[in-house]
Amino acid sequence: MKILVFSDIHGDVKSLERIMAIEADLYFAAGDLVTWARGFDKVAAAMKPKADRVYVIPGNHESPAMIEVFCDSYGFQELHGKSIEVDGVWLAGLGCSSPTPFDTPGEYSEAEFEEMLAPFSGLKPLVAICHSPPKRSKLDRAGEGQHFGSEAIRKFIEREQPAYFFCGHIHEAEGVEERFGATVGINVGKKAYLLDLAQVR
Repeated sequence: MKILVFSDIHGDVKSLERIMAIEADLYFAAGDLVTWARGFDKVAAAMKPKADRVYVIPGNHESPAMIEVFCDSYGFQELHGKSIEVDGVWLAGLGCSSPTPFDTPGEYSEAEFEEMLAPFSGLKPLVAICHSPPKRSKLDRAGEGQHFGSEAIRKFIEREQPAYFFCGHIHEAEGVEERFGATVGINVGKKAYLLDLAQVR
């Protein structure tokens, strides 16, 4: 069973079509399919042929409510704050970002992140998919000394040690990998990442 994780499309349909052409069993959009909640119909068209295999979480440019309507409208699966078991592996999704200076639609406080992450505690083996990266990490580096990720997500990774952690949000860190103990962390971005779940067990 192979899963493909990607993020931060921001309405770039050409890149999304390239990603969706990669053969996988399940596809996970880790937030910011659009910018400022505009253009859902265009990205939906690129994903529609594989709708029953596509899972979506909100980024900061989409609110959870918007993604729920989007998924209901086009036949995608909504994974925000939820977990599913596939081939003996838990896949958990949590969207939105830490507060930004721009007041985008999908932002959480650290307390909200902690509350939303709590149900994922104890799931083993776990692949965690979030929009926001862990704070003070390579996945979170927008520039010298510039980190905009979540402290709660970092604490969750360090405590729970998921086998894999995928995120997006920080475009400058696209494709960057970092280990957190036993966890392999990857900022997927438009580069995307194909994972064979057989590697997780």
